[in-house]
Amino acid sequence: MIHISKRKEMPMAQAAAIRLGAIALALVVCGIITAIVTGLNPIKVYASMLNGAFGSQRKIWILLQETAILLCVSLALTPAFRMKFWNLGGEGQILVGGLAAASVMIVWGSRFPNPVVILLEIVAAIAAGAAWALIPAIFKAKWNTNETLFTLMMNYVATQLVAYFVIKWEVPKGSGKIGIINQSTEIGWLPQLGGYKYLLNILLVALLTVGMYIYLNYSKQGYEISVVGESTNTARYVGIKVERIIIRTLIISGAICGFAGLLLVGGTDHTITTTIAGGRGFTAVMVAWLAQFNPAVMVGSSFLLEFMGRGAGEISTAYSLNHSFGDILTGIILFFIIGCEFFINYQIHLSKKGKEAESGV
Repeated sequence: MIHISKRKEMPMAQAAAIRLGAIALALVVCGIITAIVTGLNPIKVYASMLNGAFGSQRKIWILLQETAILLCVSLALTPAFRMKFWNLGGEGQILVGGLAAASVMIVWGSRFPNPVVILLEIVAAIAAGAAWALIPAIFKAKWNTNETLFTLMMNYVATQLVAYFVIKWEVPKGSGKIGIINQSTEIGWLPQLGGYKYLLNILLVALLTVGMYIYLNYSKQGYEISVVGESTNTARYVGIKVERIIIRTLIISGAICGFAGLLLVGGTDHTITTTIAGGRGFTAVMVAWLAQFNPAVMVGSSFLLEFMGRGAGEISTAYSLNHSFGDILTGIILFFIIGCEFFINYQIHLSKKGKEAESGV
């Protein structure tokens, strides 16, 4: 009675209207649930979410910084996803990139001038992230292993590797943490622009976004990634060396994740922990899928997820609610946003028998 078919292509304005309608409906549903469960005024709850994200200049800068880092990781995963290589190892690649940057700051911080240390940690972080992604890429290219499980397991190895060095470098001994690296000298810390702690990170990720958009849509390598993603057999038929494309693309993906680790360690946190990636390697998967692997759209989806995350935290603080309630509201909104993509990509038809049954014929 019901037939579902894939749409050829929906006009951009119509797709945007569906997405906005989904968000509006999600807010209505969240408002109803909030009123029933907590007895609070939904309008005041939404106002507190806005306050959590934009309530002060510091909150705005933190929101933009968190958006930039999440966007950076999402951009890293996008080339692999376009190629249908499901890289779930972003978390581990961030960790090893951050570990490489921290090791340069700790080991060579007192041996070289600051500009040299910064250059070395940039190279080390990018190389470490690329190498971590290269391992599953080689196994996939040579022996067609399952990249989803392989990259996922690499995360656990990276976490334990960081845990080992945290204990090795802990300050003071027995504290279980490294603390702020080179706090007195600030050797290896990325420079601040205009006195703003997060501005450099935001600008670098903005440039990376433009570069990734051009790379994927207007370069020969971006075209090869798309062809491999559509069909490896077609790619081989037209002379594309699939194994080489897999390895090259994962090197790029891992290198950008390592760069994200650098921004965290050298740019903002100035330390390394097993939780420094903060789950961004997994959240970035959602960002990439929501944006349909379009770097330009990822800016909005990254901002949306970070805004809702900070808003959920503000709700818990302002109304003394369990943090899970804010997460529930976030989940409902995401459900509607993701669900509306079905109606953008597919259309529902009623069969003739179904129509006859409805009319009583």
